[in-house]
Amino acid sequence: MERKLLAGIRVLDLTNVLSGPFATLHLALLGAEVIKVENPTDGDLARKLGCVPQYNKMLMGTSFLAQNANKKSMTLNLKSADGKDIFRKLVATADVIVENFRPDVMTRLGLSAESLRALNPRLIYCAISGFGQTGPDALKPAYDQIIQGLSGEMAINGDERLSPLRAGFPVCDTVGGLNAAFAIMAALYDRERTGEGQRIDVALLDSIMPLMGWVVANLMIGGQQPVLMGNDNFTAAPSGVFRTKDGFINIAANKQEQWEAVAEVLGVPELKTDPRFQERDNRKKNRKALTPLLETRLTEQNTDYWVEALNAHDVPAGAILTLEQAMRQPQVMHRETFGTVEVEGIGSIPLFNMTAKFEKTPGKVDAPPPALGKHTQDILRGIGYTDDQIGCFRYNKVV
Repeated sequence: MERKLLAGIRVLDLTNVLSGPFATLHLALLGAEVIKVENPTDGDLARKLGCVPQYNKMLMGTSFLAQNANKKSMTLNLKSADGKDIFRKLVATADVIVENFRPDVMTRLGLSAESLRALNPRLIYCAISGFGQTGPDALKPAYDQIIQGLSGEMAINGDERLSPLRAGFPVCDTVGGLNAAFAIMAALYDRERTGEGQRIDVALLDSIMPLMGWVVANLMIGGQQPVLMGNDNFTAAPSGVFRTKDGFINIAANKQEQWEAVAEVLGVPELKTDPRFQERDNRKKNRKALTPLLETRLTEQNTDYWVEALNAHDVPAGAILTLEQAMRQPQVMHRETFGTVEVEGIGSIPLFNMTAKFEKTPGKVDAPPPALGKHTQDILRGIGYTDDQIGCFRYNKVV
């Protein structure tokens, strides 16, 4: 039987929409028992988000489907006295809690991290928020786009014609979720050595900014303001997007020998000795002169031709694919980036597997995203409640 890296770890997932569910998805893919604790009315907001109205009405929106494989769902009204009691019983059995409410919500519910860790000192409590649990902006509301703007990411994205420019997917939410998953794994490792849990405070703003490390270092250490360069790479030239006969190609000649290979493959060896282009820093200064000289040759052949020719000389080059083409490319299929799972009422759907490949404990999609409350009865039975008690909870809208 396949061994699971996080088998035996119970995670209580109180999160909604993206950053939190993305964090707990990775724990679930690695074999943790992730229990989504959702409000009894309509659950995670993502259940109603997506491009298929029928699925939204089923509370199985595509946004929810994307982030919640391998998880269980139970409904629980945390505003009710019975709901709080049930949750505290669950906490006694748990290893990890993850929530992405505003910093004061759990305290107002009477379920602060301190009180829950008093019940279970081995508990790892991870709170994800826009700005963190402390600081002058801690209580402000935030979504991914707000953080993209406040982080400086939008200001350095785009070119002189189009800026500021947001990333085309919720990069701050997803990076924040990965940061939280990484932190939880580190805390679990520490608990193995010390026997003690701890609190983790993850802010989306904190999480995204280190991804701009090179740009920030140029500014804070080198005194160089960011320059809007669109699809060009500021560290080298030629490195960016170039026109071909049938479209565009990415070329990243970041090393001197790669630049020289580009000149040879394109049949313009004279550019290697042109003083404007001989050295990296000169090529960067003169990229606007270099690009049209290269595109004159690149537009004589199709993208596929140049990709093969440049790769054969160890120059990184690739086509610019549509999203659909990217998902279907042979390399992605070979790596089993996607798994397939059957969802009741929807059918077979593709979902991302764990993208880190573990030799002995692989993580993958084993179970579909759960219908709202699908596992409520089993979980309550597991912590000692009888069917009669569960029936009363349902009648009183506790679950």
